Amino acid sequence: MSKDEDISIGIVGLSEWGVEEGQTGRGLYIDTTRGRIKTLIHHHPELPTTKAIVWVSGASGGLDGPADRMYQLLGEEMAPDVTSIRLDYRHPGDLTESVMDTLSAVSFLTGTGHEDIVLVGHSFGGAVVISAAPFSDDVRGVVALSSQTAGAFNVSNVAPRALLLIHGDEDLVLHHNCSEMIFNWANEPKELLLMPGSGHRLSECAREVQFKVKQWVLEHLKCGIDLGK
Repeated sequence: MSKDEDISIGIVGLSEWGVEEGQTGRGLYIDTTRGRIKTLIHHHPELPTTKAIVWVSGASGGLDGPADRMYQLLGEEMAPDVTSIRLDYRHPGDLTESVMDTLSAVSFLTGTGHEDIVLVGHSFGGAVVISAAPFSDDVRGVVALSSQTAGAFNVSNVAPRALLLIHGDEDLVLHHNCSEMIFNWANEPKELLLMPGSGHRLSECAREVQFKVKQWVLEHLKCGIDLGK
């Protein structure tokens, strides 16, 4: 999608939902002019921060992400220094609608005092965050994990925001050439990390990916936090 494409959506209300066993965070529905978005928030209301992350998944949606439920794990680890919002798409697999969902989460965060935001997406979600980033001046960086190329052709528009691409070199769903192509299309600052022996969900190198993503996010949000936490 292009930056000139109309992606009109507005937040009309918020409501809570009961988090099921095995999940963590605060269940929050973001009601919009285009429907209800299901999210999980990791934050501490009495310890406000201006730093935040939006986490989005692949074409099937979901809240946990790749690399052994990395979104949940890092959301917990980085709170309260960084607010996390894990988002489940209204229409999984629809790029335009998913970009709208992501920008609604960004709008929610900016409306609650967050000024520095990183977007993280896996697979289809990589294209979502690449497409969404140019629409917000509050987005400081983008992380695309095992990303598809469809929807990522305009990655040059992500700059001057930083871009991190991570891909397994044994990905049988989306070949690592996808991230290599995106890297070549992108402008600086950019970084590409190929994970040896790892597949599409990056499970084989989960700890390394978790550490790299956490380190990169904290650096680009300029958080004064011990990276070895």
